[in-house]
Amino acid sequence: MEPIKIGILGGSGLYKMEALQDIEEVRVETPFGDPSDAFVVGTLDGTRVAFLARHGRDHHLLPSELPFRANIYAMKKLGVEYIISASAVGSLQAEAKPLDMVVPDQFIDRTKNRISTFFGDGIVVHIGFGHPVCEQLATVLADAIESLNLPDVSVHRGGTYVCMEGPAFSTKAESNLYRSWNGTVIGMTNLPEAKLAREAEIAYATLALVTDYDCWHPEHDHVTVGTIIDCLQKNAINAQKVIRETVRRISENRFESKAHSALKNAMLTPMEKVPPATKERLELLLQKYC
Repeated sequence: MEPIKIGILGGSGLYKMEALQDIEEVRVETPFGDPSDAFVVGTLDGTRVAFLARHGRDHHLLPSELPFRANIYAMKKLGVEYIISASAVGSLQAEAKPLDMVVPDQFIDRTKNRISTFFGDGIVVHIGFGHPVCEQLATVLADAIESLNLPDVSVHRGGTYVCMEGPAFSTKAESNLYRSWNGTVIGMTNLPEAKLAREAEIAYATLALVTDYDCWHPEHDHVTVGTIIDCLQKNAINAQKVIRETVRRISENRFESKAHSALKNAMLTPMEKVPPATKERLELLLQKYC
């Protein structure tokens, strides 16, 4: 199979891309187990892309159960250099209203039970993560949203995504705490993906789709699955349009991201000291530095 340069991670409500043509399902084996589901590989306006429903197509995986390492490693194995990650989020600020789209440029980690690195077992790597999102890819994504003039949708460039453990939604005290930290949106999945994508030297950006006001808002102080599902359906339609336009723009103007060389100065362990079993397991990530 020819390398597929663009990967799409679909979140709650976005389990497939309707516009994909010449579809085939591809199951990818990784040293970190099976990904969330089979990849749906197809052509989007002439560009081959790989789509993965992060919770599975029947949404059977909790955020804490997601095989983050397998998902990102599999993307790397397919040849992916750019990941567009679509995610349902709650809003922590009044200006980011339901149906709006946020393209965050920062994260706050409130998770407890996630493995967010490929490394260890004899190799120490410290990636730079001060700017956790690929700025170029985020710009392309935000430009794509604006160009579509979607009804009832405003785009918010930049902002902070608070990544919580879940699966329960926030308490009101937590929600107000995150607001005091200038959090913009809250979700349960993107931070481990962003860290692992950086380690895999893949450019990563988030399309955060606002479904609700979390529980801080005095007029919307109780988040329910029912209220979210209606927004999810509308968001999924809009997200597919945005992703399609973003893919077109990337295809027409491939760019080199700083993420594509993230490991260059990040490895502390001399390669000759890395245990053979670890080196073999991580060969896909280390091969250009061996």
